[in-house]
Amino acid sequence: MNHNIIVYLIVMAAVTYLIRVLPLTIFRKEIKNRTIRSFLHYVPYVTLSVMTVPAIFSAATNLISGIAAFVMAVLLAYFEKSLFQVAAGACFVVFVLELIL
Repeated sequence: MNHNIIVYLIVMAAVTYLIRVLPLTIFRKEIKNRTIRSFLHYVPYVTLSVMTVPAIFSAATNLISGIAAFVMAVLLAYFEKSLFQVAAGACFVVFVLELIL
């Protein structure tokens, strides 16, 4: 079966373009529904979480290291530390536990 890369690129570009343009053309007025606005407000946070949390557990060679890093990150985020401090703390926990285990 012959795969034409140009067709794949054109389809990918069209889908990406439509995903970005359709909301602008469909929703011309401001969304006033409080529930929908609240839902749309949290979409970026949920997307980031869905991509990040599985990576935390699979990046470490030991599951215990991944769990400890996740707990450390949640605790640091709860105490309103910066993103850099949260990431550095989680990396430090993984580093130490990988040395020990």
